[in-house]
Amino acid sequence: MTALRDEPVLPTAPRATLPTTPRTTLSAEVPTVTTAPVSPAPVSPAPAARARSVGNPLYQAAEHFLRAFHEARPKAGPLDARLAKVRAEIAATGTYRHTPAELAYGARLALRESGWCPESIPWRGLLVRDLREVRAAADVAAECVRHLRMATGTGVIRPVVSVFAPDSPWRPGPRIRNDQLVRYAGYRELSHVLGDRRYIDFTTGVGKLGWRPPTPRGAFDLLPLVVECGDDGVRLFPIPRDAVLEVRLTHPELAWFAELGLRWHAVPVIANTRLRIGGIDYPAAPYNGVYICRAIGEDVLGEDAAYGMAAVVAERLGLDTTRERTLWRDRAALELNRAVLHSFDKAGVSIEHSADVYLPASDHRDRHAFLR
Repeated sequence: MTALRDEPVLPTAPRATLPTTPRTTLSAEVPTVTTAPVSPAPVSPAPAARARSVGNPLYQAAEHFLRAFHEARPKAGPLDARLAKVRAEIAATGTYRHTPAELAYGARLALRESGWCPESIPWRGLLVRDLREVRAAADVAAECVRHLRMATGTGVIRPVVSVFAPDSPWRPGPRIRNDQLVRYAGYRELSHVLGDRRYIDFTTGVGKLGWRPPTPRGAFDLLPLVVECGDDGVRLFPIPRDAVLEVRLTHPELAWFAELGLRWHAVPVIANTRLRIGGIDYPAAPYNGVYICRAIGEDVLGEDAAYGMAAVVAERLGLDTTRERTLWRDRAALELNRAVLHSFDKAGVSIEHSADVYLPASDHRDRHAFLR
Protein backbone atom coordinates (compact mmCIF):
# COMPACT_ATOMS: atom_id res chain seq x y z
CA MET A 1 0.00 0.00 0.00
CA THR A 2 2.85 2.39 0.72
CA ALA A 3 4.11 2.11 -2.81
CA LEU A 4 0.78 3.46 -3.97
CA ARG A 5 1.03 6.48 -1.71
CA ASP A 6 4.60 7.22 -2.81
CA GLU A 7 3.65 7.37 -6.48
CA PRO A 8 4.51 10.84 -7.92
CA VAL A 9 1.79 13.10 -9.26
CA LEU A 10 1.66 12.85 -13.04
CA PRO A 11 0.56 15.62 -15.39
CA THR A 12 -3.16 15.91 -15.93
CA ALA A 13 -4.13 15.01 -19.48
CA PRO A 14 -7.32 15.88 -21.38
CA ARG A 15 -9.92 13.12 -21.29
CA ALA A 16 -9.65 12.62 -25.04
CA THR A 17 -6.12 11.25 -24.67
CA LEU A 18 -7.25 8.39 -22.45
CA PRO A 19 -10.01 6.35 -24.12
CA THR A 20 -12.40 4.52 -21.82
CA THR A 21 -15.53 2.50 -22.33
CA PRO A 22 -18.83 4.41 -21.89
CA ARG A 23 -19.90 4.83 -18.27
CA THR A 24 -23.16 3.26 -17.18
CA THR A 25 -25.28 3.90 -14.11
CA LEU A 26 -26.44 1.40 -11.51
CA SER A 27 -29.54 2.91 -10.02
CA ALA A 28 -31.44 2.16 -6.83
CA GLU A 29 -34.39 4.31 -7.96
CA VAL A 30 -37.29 1.90 -7.45
CA PRO A 31 -40.01 2.09 -10.14
CA THR A 32 -43.03 1.79 -7.80
CA VAL A 33 -43.38 1.69 -4.04
CA THR A 34 -46.67 1.50 -2.12
CA THR A 35 -46.71 2.94 1.39
CA ALA A 36 -49.04 5.06 3.48
CA PRO A 37 -48.80 8.83 3.10
CA VAL A 38 -46.14 10.45 5.27
CA SER A 39 -47.63 12.18 8.28
CA PRO A 40 -46.60 15.78 8.96
CA ALA A 41 -43.06 15.89 10.31
CA PRO A 42 -42.73 17.06 13.92
CA VAL A 43 -39.80 19.26 12.96
CA SER A 44 -39.78 21.09 9.66
CA PRO A 45 -37.67 23.73 7.92
CA ALA A 46 -39.08 27.19 7.29
CA PRO A 47 -42.03 27.11 4.81
CA ALA A 48 -40.06 28.68 1.93
CA ALA A 49 -37.10 26.33 2.43
CA ARG A 50 -39.44 23.36 2.70
CA ALA A 51 -41.18 24.31 -0.55
CA ARG A 52 -37.82 24.56 -2.29
CA SER A 53 -36.71 21.15 -1.02
CA VAL A 54 -40.02 19.28 -1.53
CA GLY A 55 -40.30 20.48 -5.14
CA ASN A 56 -36.67 19.63 -5.75
CA PRO A 57 -36.07 16.56 -8.00
CA LEU A 58 -33.36 15.47 -5.57
CA TYR A 59 -35.80 15.45 -2.68
CA GLN A 60 -38.35 13.56 -4.76
CA ALA A 61 -35.75 10.88 -5.59
CA ALA A 62 -34.68 10.77 -1.94
CA GLU A 63 -38.26 10.36 -0.73
CA HIS A 64 -38.91 7.60 -3.27
CA PHE A 65 -35.81 5.72 -2.16
CA LEU A 66 -36.38 6.23 1.57
CA ARG A 67 -39.93 4.92 1.32
CA ALA A 68 -38.56 1.73 -0.24
CA PHE A 69 -35.84 1.50 2.40
CA HIS A 70 -38.26 1.87 5.31
CA GLU A 71 -40.68 -0.61 3.72
CA ALA A 72 -37.85 -3.20 3.57
CA ARG A 73 -36.47 -2.21 6.99
CA PRO A 74 -39.45 -1.55 9.30
CA LYS A 75 -37.11 -1.21 12.31
CA ALA A 76 -35.12 1.62 10.70
CA GLY A 77 -37.04 4.27 12.65
CA PRO A 78 -39.80 6.78 11.82
CA LEU A 79 -39.93 7.57 8.10
CA ASP A 80 -41.45 11.03 8.59
CA ALA A 81 -38.60 12.11 10.89
CA ARG A 82 -36.01 10.89 8.40
CA LEU A 83 -37.71 12.73 5.52
CA ALA A 84 -37.82 15.91 7.58
CA LYS A 85 -34.09 15.69 8.20
CA VAL A 86 -33.38 15.07 4.50
CA ARG A 87 -35.59 18.04 3.53
CA ALA A 88 -33.63 20.27 5.88
CA GLU A 89 -30.27 19.02 4.57
CA ILE A 90 -31.24 19.59 0.95
CA ALA A 91 -32.63 23.05 1.70
CA ALA A 92 -29.44 24.03 3.54
CA THR A 93 -26.74 22.38 1.40
CA GLY A 94 -28.28 21.22 -1.88
CA THR A 95 -27.58 17.58 -1.03
CA TYR A 96 -27.97 15.03 1.78
CA ARG A 97 -26.03 12.13 3.28
CA HIS A 98 -27.17 8.51 3.42
CA THR A 99 -26.89 6.59 6.64
CA PRO A 100 -24.63 3.49 6.45
CA ALA A 101 -27.72 1.26 6.41
CA GLU A 102 -29.28 3.25 3.56
CA LEU A 103 -26.04 3.08 1.59
CA ALA A 104 -25.81 -0.71 1.98
CA TYR A 105 -29.47 -1.18 1.03
CA GLY A 106 -29.16 1.13 -1.98
CA ALA A 107 -26.02 -0.55 -3.30
CA ARG A 108 -27.62 -3.99 -3.04
CA LEU A 109 -30.82 -2.76 -4.65
CA ALA A 110 -28.96 -1.11 -7.53
CA LEU A 111 -27.03 -4.30 -8.27
CA ARG A 112 -30.22 -6.34 -7.97
CA GLU A 113 -32.07 -4.09 -10.42
CA SER A 114 -29.17 -4.23 -12.90
CA GLY A 115 -29.73 -7.94 -13.55
CA TRP A 116 -26.15 -8.61 -12.45
CA CYS A 117 -27.08 -11.03 -9.67
CA PRO A 118 -25.84 -14.63 -9.92
CA GLU A 119 -28.12 -16.91 -7.90
CA SER A 120 -25.13 -18.86 -6.61
CA ILE A 121 -23.54 -15.87 -4.85
CA PRO A 122 -24.41 -15.65 -1.12
CA TRP A 123 -25.95 -12.19 -1.24
CA ARG A 124 -26.38 -12.01 2.52
CA GLY A 125 -22.58 -11.90 2.52
CA LEU A 126 -22.39 -9.02 0.01
CA LEU A 127 -19.90 -6.59 1.50
CA VAL A 128 -20.71 -2.89 1.01
CA ARG A 129 -17.62 -0.87 1.93
CA ASP A 130 -18.48 2.65 3.06
CA LEU A 131 -15.52 4.71 1.81
CA ARG A 132 -17.29 8.05 1.46
CA GLU A 133 -14.58 9.86 3.41
CA VAL A 134 -11.94 8.71 0.91
CA ARG A 135 -11.23 11.44 -1.66
CA ALA A 136 -7.44 11.62 -2.24
CA ALA A 137 -6.29 9.76 -5.35
CA ALA A 138 -3.65 7.71 -3.49
CA ASP A 139 -6.20 6.62 -0.90
CA VAL A 140 -8.73 5.66 -3.59
CA ALA A 141 -6.06 3.55 -5.31
CA ALA A 142 -5.03 1.88 -2.05
CA GLU A 143 -8.64 0.97 -1.29
CA CYS A 144 -9.09 -0.44 -4.81
CA VAL A 145 -6.12 -2.74 -4.21
CA ARG A 146 -7.65 -3.71 -0.86
CA HIS A 147 -10.91 -4.46 -2.68
CA LEU A 148 -9.07 -6.90 -4.97
CA ARG A 149 -7.51 -8.71 -2.04
CA MET A 150 -10.80 -8.93 -0.14
CA ALA A 151 -12.78 -10.12 -3.15
CA THR A 152 -10.39 -12.88 -4.21
CA GLY A 153 -9.13 -14.22 -0.89
CA THR A 154 -7.88 -17.73 -1.57
CA GLY A 155 -10.08 -18.21 -4.62
CA VAL A 156 -13.65 -18.29 -3.33
CA ILE A 157 -14.84 -15.00 -4.77
CA ARG A 158 -16.68 -12.69 -2.39
CA PRO A 159 -18.98 -10.02 -3.86
CA VAL A 160 -17.80 -6.58 -2.76
CA VAL A 161 -18.92 -3.02 -3.51
CA SER A 162 -16.59 -0.15 -2.55
CA VAL A 163 -18.44 3.16 -2.45
CA PHE A 164 -16.28 6.30 -2.55
CA ALA A 165 -17.25 9.94 -2.00
CA PRO A 166 -20.33 11.17 -3.88
CA ASP A 167 -20.67 14.14 -6.19
CA SER A 168 -21.81 17.23 -4.30
CA PRO A 169 -22.80 20.76 -5.32
CA TRP A 170 -19.37 22.07 -4.33
CA ARG A 171 -17.06 19.33 -5.63
CA PRO A 172 -17.18 16.14 -7.66
CA GLY A 173 -16.37 12.75 -6.23
CA PRO A 174 -13.36 10.74 -7.42
CA ARG A 175 -13.44 8.94 -10.78
CA ILE A 176 -11.74 5.73 -11.85
CA ARG A 177 -10.90 5.84 -15.54
CA ASN A 178 -10.32 2.08 -15.99
CA ASP A 179 -13.34 0.00 -16.98
CA GLN A 180 -12.14 -2.79 -14.66
CA LEU A 181 -9.54 -2.65 -11.91
CA VAL A 182 -7.52 -5.41 -13.61
CA ARG A 183 -6.84 -5.12 -17.33
CA TYR A 184 -3.93 -6.19 -19.52
CA ALA A 185 -1.99 -3.90 -21.85
CA GLY A 186 -2.10 -4.10 -25.63
CA TYR A 187 0.93 -3.15 -27.75
CA ARG A 188 0.93 -2.54 -31.48
CA GLU A 189 4.14 -4.12 -32.76
CA LEU A 190 5.52 -3.91 -36.32
CA SER A 191 3.87 -7.09 -37.58
CA HIS A 192 1.40 -8.02 -34.85
CA VAL A 193 -0.33 -6.99 -31.63
CA LEU A 194 0.97 -8.21 -28.28
CA GLY A 195 -1.56 -8.46 -25.47
CA ASP A 196 -5.17 -7.31 -25.42
CA ARG A 197 -6.15 -5.49 -28.62
CA ARG A 198 -9.06 -3.80 -26.86
CA TYR A 199 -6.63 -1.76 -24.74
CA ILE A 200 -4.13 -0.56 -27.32
CA ASP A 201 -5.40 3.04 -27.14
CA PHE A 202 -5.67 2.97 -23.34
CA THR A 203 -2.12 1.60 -23.11
CA THR A 204 -0.90 4.41 -25.36
CA GLY A 205 -2.79 6.96 -23.24
CA VAL A 206 -1.31 5.87 -19.91
CA GLY A 207 2.11 5.81 -21.60
CA LYS A 208 1.69 9.51 -22.38
CA LEU A 209 0.84 10.05 -18.70
CA GLY A 210 4.12 8.49 -17.61
CA TRP A 211 3.48 4.74 -17.34
CA ARG A 212 6.33 2.51 -18.45
CA PRO A 213 5.64 -1.13 -19.37
CA PRO A 214 7.82 -3.90 -17.95
CA THR A 215 10.85 -5.16 -19.84
CA PRO A 216 10.38 -7.34 -21.76
CA ARG A 217 6.77 -6.63 -22.64
CA GLY A 218 4.33 -9.51 -22.33
CA ALA A 219 0.81 -10.48 -23.31
CA PHE A 220 -0.46 -10.08 -19.73
CA ASP A 221 1.12 -6.87 -18.41
CA LEU A 222 -1.07 -5.21 -15.78
CA LEU A 223 -2.25 -1.73 -16.71
CA PRO A 224 -2.01 0.93 -13.98
CA LEU A 225 -5.00 2.23 -12.11
CA VAL A 226 -6.00 5.70 -13.32
CA VAL A 227 -7.72 7.83 -10.66
CA GLU A 228 -9.03 11.35 -11.14
CA CYS A 229 -9.74 13.58 -8.14
CA GLY A 230 -10.54 17.27 -8.07
CA ASP A 231 -7.56 18.20 -5.89
CA ASP A 232 -5.05 15.73 -7.33
CA GLY A 233 -5.96 15.71 -11.02
CA VAL A 234 -5.26 12.50 -12.95
CA ARG A 235 -2.78 10.11 -11.32
CA LEU A 236 -1.50 6.64 -12.12
CA PHE A 237 -0.90 3.86 -9.60
CA PRO A 238 0.61 0.44 -10.26
CA ILE A 239 -1.42 -2.55 -9.14
CA PRO A 240 0.83 -4.94 -7.21
CA ARG A 241 1.11 -8.36 -8.85
CA ASP A 242 0.49 -10.08 -5.54
CA ALA A 243 -2.91 -8.36 -5.29
CA VAL A 244 -4.07 -9.97 -8.54
CA LEU A 245 -4.97 -13.65 -8.34
CA GLU A 246 -4.39 -15.17 -11.78
CA VAL A 247 -5.20 -18.63 -13.14
CA ARG A 248 -2.87 -20.30 -15.64
CA LEU A 249 -4.91 -22.15 -18.24
CA THR A 250 -4.57 -25.82 -19.05
CA HIS A 251 -6.96 -28.22 -20.78
CA PRO A 252 -8.47 -31.42 -19.35
CA GLU A 253 -7.49 -33.39 -22.49
CA LEU A 254 -5.19 -31.32 -24.72
CA ALA A 255 -1.71 -31.42 -23.19
CA TRP A 256 -0.34 -28.87 -25.67
CA PHE A 257 -2.80 -26.21 -24.45
CA ALA A 258 -0.49 -25.24 -21.56
CA GLU A 259 2.19 -24.33 -24.12
CA LEU A 260 0.03 -21.39 -25.27
CA GLY A 261 0.93 -19.59 -22.03
CA LEU A 262 -2.59 -18.27 -21.44
CA ARG A 263 -3.87 -17.03 -18.09
CA TRP A 264 -6.55 -14.73 -16.72
CA HIS A 265 -7.31 -12.83 -13.55
CA ALA A 266 -9.74 -14.36 -11.10
CA VAL A 267 -12.25 -11.60 -10.42
CA PRO A 268 -13.97 -8.98 -12.62
CA VAL A 269 -14.15 -5.70 -10.68
CA ILE A 270 -16.22 -3.22 -12.71
CA ALA A 271 -14.81 0.24 -12.06
CA ASN A 272 -16.42 2.72 -14.45
CA THR A 273 -20.05 2.44 -13.34
CA ARG A 274 -21.81 5.26 -11.51
CA LEU A 275 -23.93 4.25 -8.53
CA ARG A 276 -27.09 6.31 -8.00
CA ILE A 277 -29.02 6.00 -4.75
CA GLY A 278 -31.96 8.26 -3.97
CA GLY A 279 -30.74 10.97 -6.34
CA ILE A 280 -27.15 10.94 -5.01
CA ASP A 281 -24.45 9.97 -7.51
CA TYR A 282 -21.39 7.99 -6.44
CA PRO A 283 -19.11 8.19 -9.51
CA ALA A 284 -16.58 5.68 -8.13
CA ALA A 285 -18.18 2.50 -6.81
CA PRO A 286 -16.25 -0.54 -8.08
CA TYR A 287 -18.05 -3.84 -7.59
CA ASN A 288 -17.42 -7.46 -8.45
CA GLY A 289 -19.20 -10.73 -9.00
CA VAL A 290 -17.74 -13.88 -10.54
CA TYR A 291 -16.69 -14.62 -14.10
CA ILE A 292 -18.68 -16.68 -16.58
CA CYS A 293 -16.24 -19.00 -18.39
CA ARG A 294 -17.45 -17.84 -21.82
CA ALA A 295 -16.60 -14.22 -20.96
CA ILE A 296 -12.94 -15.25 -20.67
CA GLY A 297 -12.56 -18.10 -23.15
CA GLU A 298 -14.75 -17.25 -26.10
CA ASP A 299 -15.30 -13.50 -25.72
CA VAL A 300 -11.74 -12.43 -24.81
CA LEU A 301 -9.12 -15.07 -25.49
CA GLY A 302 -10.83 -16.34 -28.63
CA GLU A 303 -12.12 -13.06 -30.05
CA ASP A 304 -10.08 -11.48 -32.86
CA ALA A 305 -10.66 -8.02 -31.36
CA ALA A 306 -9.00 -9.09 -28.08
CA TYR A 307 -6.43 -11.94 -28.00
CA GLY A 308 -7.39 -13.73 -31.23
CA MET A 309 -6.48 -17.21 -29.98
CA ALA A 310 -9.36 -19.01 -31.72
CA ALA A 311 -7.34 -19.37 -34.93
CA VAL A 312 -4.30 -20.63 -33.02
CA VAL A 313 -6.36 -23.25 -31.17
CA ALA A 314 -8.13 -24.29 -34.38
CA GLU A 315 -4.80 -24.78 -36.12
CA ARG A 316 -3.48 -26.93 -33.25
CA LEU A 317 -6.68 -28.98 -33.47
CA GLY A 318 -6.11 -29.50 -37.20
CA LEU A 319 -9.36 -27.82 -38.22
CA ASP A 320 -10.10 -26.33 -41.63
CA THR A 321 -10.00 -22.55 -41.10
CA THR A 322 -10.38 -21.59 -44.77
CA ARG A 323 -14.18 -21.46 -44.54
CA GLU A 324 -16.42 -20.21 -41.75
CA ARG A 325 -18.96 -22.93 -42.58
CA THR A 326 -16.67 -25.55 -41.07
CA LEU A 327 -17.54 -23.97 -37.69
CA TRP A 328 -13.90 -23.96 -36.67
CA ARG A 329 -14.48 -20.86 -34.54
CA ASP A 330 -17.22 -22.63 -32.59
CA ARG A 331 -15.03 -25.67 -31.94
CA ALA A 332 -12.08 -23.50 -30.88
CA ALA A 333 -14.35 -21.42 -28.61
CA LEU A 334 -15.66 -24.61 -26.99
CA GLU A 335 -12.14 -25.82 -26.18
CA LEU A 336 -11.15 -22.39 -24.84
CA ASN A 337 -14.21 -22.39 -22.59
CA ARG A 338 -13.44 -25.92 -21.42
CA ALA A 339 -9.89 -24.89 -20.57
CA VAL A 340 -11.08 -21.87 -18.57
CA LEU A 341 -13.67 -23.86 -16.61
CA HIS A 342 -11.24 -26.72 -15.98
CA SER A 343 -8.42 -24.42 -14.85
CA PHE A 344 -10.53 -22.27 -12.53
CA ASP A 345 -12.08 -25.37 -10.96
CA LYS A 346 -8.66 -26.97 -10.53
CA ALA A 347 -7.32 -23.78 -8.89
CA GLY A 348 -10.35 -23.55 -6.58
CA VAL A 349 -11.41 -20.19 -8.02
CA SER A 350 -15.13 -19.37 -8.31
CA ILE A 351 -16.50 -19.32 -11.86
CA GLU A 352 -19.90 -19.84 -13.50
CA HIS A 353 -20.33 -22.05 -16.56
CA SER A 354 -23.39 -20.24 -17.95
CA ALA A 355 -24.98 -16.80 -18.01
CA ASP A 356 -28.29 -18.45 -17.07
CA VAL A 357 -27.31 -18.12 -13.40
CA TYR A 358 -27.78 -14.35 -13.66
CA LEU A 359 -31.24 -13.12 -12.77
CA PRO A 360 -33.02 -10.86 -15.26
CA ALA A 361 -33.60 -7.32 -14.05
CA SER A 362 -37.37 -7.93 -14.00
CA ASP A 363 -37.03 -10.89 -11.60
CA HIS A 364 -37.55 -9.60 -8.07
CA ARG A 365 -37.93 -12.90 -6.22
CA ASP A 366 -37.12 -12.64 -2.53
CA ARG A 367 -36.19 -8.98 -2.92
CA HIS A 368 -36.55 -8.14 0.75
CA ALA A 369 -34.60 -11.22 1.87
CA PHE A 370 -31.86 -10.16 -0.53
CA LEU A 371 -31.83 -6.61 0.78
CA ARG A 372 -31.75 -7.37 4.49
